[in-house]
Amino acid sequence: MKEVSKLMGFRPDIKVIDATLRDGGLVNDFRFSDSFVKELYNANLRSGVDYMEFGYRADKEMFDVDAFGPCKFCDDEYLYSVVGENNTDLKIAIMADVGRCSYKKDIRDRSESPVDLIRVATYLHQIPTAVDMIEDAKSKGYEVSCNIMAISTARESDIKAALDILGKSPVDVFYIVDSFGSLYPEQIARMADLYGEFAEKYGKKLGIHAHDNQHLAFANTIEAVGDGVDWLDATYSAMGRGAGNCAMELLLGFLKNPKYNVYPVLQFIEKHMNKIKDDGVVWGYDLQYLMTGLLNQHPRTAIQFTKDCRNDYAEFYKEIIAQE
Repeated sequence: MKEVSKLMGFRPDIKVIDATLRDGGLVNDFRFSDSFVKELYNANLRSGVDYMEFGYRADKEMFDVDAFGPCKFCDDEYLYSVVGENNTDLKIAIMADVGRCSYKKDIRDRSESPVDLIRVATYLHQIPTAVDMIEDAKSKGYEVSCNIMAISTARESDIKAALDILGKSPVDVFYIVDSFGSLYPEQIARMADLYGEFAEKYGKKLGIHAHDNQHLAFANTIEAVGDGVDWLDATYSAMGRGAGNCAMELLLGFLKNPKYNVYPVLQFIEKHMNKIKDDGVVWGYDLQYLMTGLLNQHPRTAIQFTKDCRNDYAEFYKEIIAQE
């Protein structure tokens, strides 16, 4: 049974990361207005959020710059235009995807950038490159975390091998990532124990990034809190790819740290998030995402189902179960 103090007490080591622009950007091609981005930054400042993830540092030779908003690429110049010198307690983060980022060229020294944290995202078969990215970012002066994606489809032995390799790297944080929204709280608890063995062995922190395919993103996140996970991802109105993420308003309402204040989050949602939905941007729990979560599948088929404005859920289920 969990220690009540881990759920009810003040945990100074907890860090809340706002991933609205990065994960949320996946549903609108990162086309956020300048006023949206700046007011989100201010809302995070006022609410006590610890890190704000602005988006990806994607390779402009691989992706068409005109096809996406600026948070797909997160140029340092763009970030400076929003945060200036960022003389605040809110730290700035970006994500670097293995295979989709020219990191040695596009990630400058920390002294030349407003970014504090590089979040490396990798699949298990890409771990050697992920380690090189981690070492590169640390040598340039950044904090670094690593998200191992799609762990719900991985063998435990492979996860252990990856964590052992990453543990020997200079990474600061291991992330438990429920990419397909298929894990249940009991499974998160076991993952936290597994990751925790290597975190303790190598002196690393643990984080969680949850998806809401089965309405469990918040439940899985607070389960992880009770299991000693300190770095917690969330997004305003749960905005994110497919079914979305753990909702910031739920998470800040739950945490007992007096530094966090949910009221600015509610103000921002009222002014901006509801308008985005009214303008036709679609995300959040729906039957098609439930189905891919139940089947432990990537949500790409459900995303296409949504784009096609389909509502033949039973037929969709037959289609995707045939892929098993």
